[in-house]
This record gives sequence, structure tokens and C-alpha cells, in this order.
Amino acid sequence: MEKIDHSRERKIFEENFGSRGEVRLFHAPGRVNIIGEHLDYNGGYVFPAAVSMGINALVRQRDDSVIRMASTAFADEVLFDLSGDLPFDNNVMWGNYPRGVAAALKERGVNPGGADILFYTDLPKGSGLSSSAAMEVLMAFLLAEGEFSTEEGRVAMALMCQQVENDFIGVKCGIMDQFAVAMGRADSAILLRSSDLDYRYAPFQLGDHELMIINSNKPRALAESQYNQRREECTGALEEIRKHHPLEALASGVEADLALIGDPVLKKRARHVITENARTLQAVSVLSEGNLQDFGTMMTESHRSLQHDYEVTGPELDALVDASLAVKGCLGARMTGAGFGGCTIALVHKEQVDIFEKEVKRAYMDKTGLEGEFFRARICDGVREIN
Repeated sequence: MEKIDHSRERKIFEENFGSRGEVRLFHAPGRVNIIGEHLDYNGGYVFPAAVSMGINALVRQRDDSVIRMASTAFADEVLFDLSGDLPFDNNVMWGNYPRGVAAALKERGVNPGGADILFYTDLPKGSGLSSSAAMEVLMAFLLAEGEFSTEEGRVAMALMCQQVENDFIGVKCGIMDQFAVAMGRADSAILLRSSDLDYRYAPFQLGDHELMIINSNKPRALAESQYNQRREECTGALEEIRKHHPLEALASGVEADLALIGDPVLKKRARHVITENARTLQAVSVLSEGNLQDFGTMMTESHRSLQHDYEVTGPELDALVDASLAVKGCLGARMTGAGFGGCTIALVHKEQVDIFEKEVKRAYMDKTGLEGEFFRARICDGVREIN
């Protein structure tokens, strides 16, 4: 693993909090969902992995119950006392993610001590690589790492952080993001059944290919409202099917169930969910066989389903995928995350990576007027302390 210089951030920490006492460094990765999009709230299979980009925290314990936080990404300092009530704070929005985690720990009977904390990140802003989940899991781990030291404990940590996002922050996300950040494993992705959290690690070995992450730099303005709308539409599709036979979750359906849905929009949403669930399982199978050609094809099929049936891609993500597929050596490409901006991923031969970046960047700029950012994904461990 390459060494990263944190001296600049240590200097900022000392400027904010002084130089006395031991300072520890913690890291929570971002996540990329390789395939299985918009399935985690539909009871389906997802296939995420933790990536090397993420959020870091320099932490020093205090001898009182005060949490004092700063971030290199925001001007406001956040300060609160763990001994008091911890309601949502409308004045400092970024601070509500760690604040909500502290409140959840107290509800679990965990009483962490105070700390000075500096957060800093190399996750691209607005990329959809799950910065909120990384922040939540990072805060839980650095405040109460002993509670979450086992694999079972990490699952509990992911569930607690999902509840923070659902109830404290007010975003009705599924479990995938927090699970991947908490449970990531180097060189492996996680096949996770979101209906019951059954999971297994699958080696993510790409041989002479690399997984490229491309940030569209398109603000995800529609993502949250459309996300909630899609959830409602999926609930409606499931209710239509349940009029004819019991079905635990929409992703558990089969393509024959689509004939039971009268509304054409709801039918399209259900078609994506049902076919994407089957596609995810098939993709993991062909990947385990080393069949990257078919795996890449399924990545592209996933994007087209998200584009035409689920309608969450948008012109920018479509332009990136189209440009990626036009380059020799790209086996497949798709959006990742909620959509309407954020990132795409592409499976690219190592010898073509430089050409790929040059040609896709040019084509994307010509099509949208935006400049994409390119990253070579390295699959890494979940939240941890860095010595």
C-alpha cells in the first residue's frame, strides 16, 4: 500500500486544537457499487466494494465530554457536549452526520469520551461515492471502536449508521453504503442480499484490466427527489403484484410478474429491479470464472436498464458511458450510485488506460461542456485505524 503524506493535515490539526497529546489517524473508504443498482431498498442483491479514496480523521482524546470538530472542506467548526441532548442542528449541516452517530451511540448505552477531530477527504465532491456513509461509519468507529471490533459488531455498526441516515438525517437510504464502508475487504467485493443481510466476499480479480471511476462533475440536484420517487414507484409495483400472489420483495419477482402490473411506468421500474437482480447474480458468477468479457457486457446492460427502464441516468452519465464504450479495450461501462450525476465505472485494459482517459475526456467535453475526472480504483479494506 502506498504511503500518504498527512503532514499538512497534522499542521492544520495543531493550528485548530494545539499540539499536546497523542493524535491517532482513522480512515473510512468510499464505496463503489459494481453492479446491482437501486436494489438495496427492493430486497435484492448488490455487489459493492470499498475503494481507496475516502475520509480521514485525525483524533485526540479529551478529558471531558466535549466533541470539537473541524473539516478542511467546511469553514464552520462544530462543537457539542456528549453529556447533553443531541438534536439535529440546522446551523451546521455537515456536523449532523457525526452528531447523529454520537446520539445513536448514547441510545445504545455507549458513552464515549470527548475528542478533538479534524476530518479531511480525497473523495470527489458530489461524486456519489458515499461520503455520508463514510463519515457516519468513521465517527462510530473512532468514538467506540471496541464496540465494533468483531465482524458481527461491524454489521451492527453499519445498521446503526443506516438508521442515523434514515431517522436523524432524513434520507431513506438502503443498507448498502454503510455496509460496504464498514465491511470492505481488500481485493474483494461483497455480494450482499439486502433483504436479510446475507453476504459473502467474492474475489475481485481483473487480471490485465482495471476498474476506472469517472466523475461526471454533474451536480446531483435531482438525485434525492427522484430517489424517493423511485422508491414509491417500486412500492406501487410490488402492491400490484401482491394483488395476485404473495411476494416478499420486488427483487424476488420474476419477469412473468411484469404482466400483472397495469401501469406502464411501474412496469418499467419493476422490470429494471427484477432483471438487475438476476443480472447481478449472473455477473458475480462469470466474474468468479474469470470471464471479464461477459462481466463487462452485463455492466453495460445494467446501465441501459437504468437508462431506459429506471430512468435515473441523465445525459451526462449516458455521455460518459457511450464515450467509454467507443474506446478500444473497454469491456463495459455503467453508472454507479443513485444517478442524475455522480460517477460511472468502466472496465478497461491496462494498456489502453491512458488512451481511454484522453478520448473519453475529449468526447465528454464535446458532448456536455463538462470535464470528467478519472481515477483508477483500488479495492481496499473497510473503516480502520492507520498506524
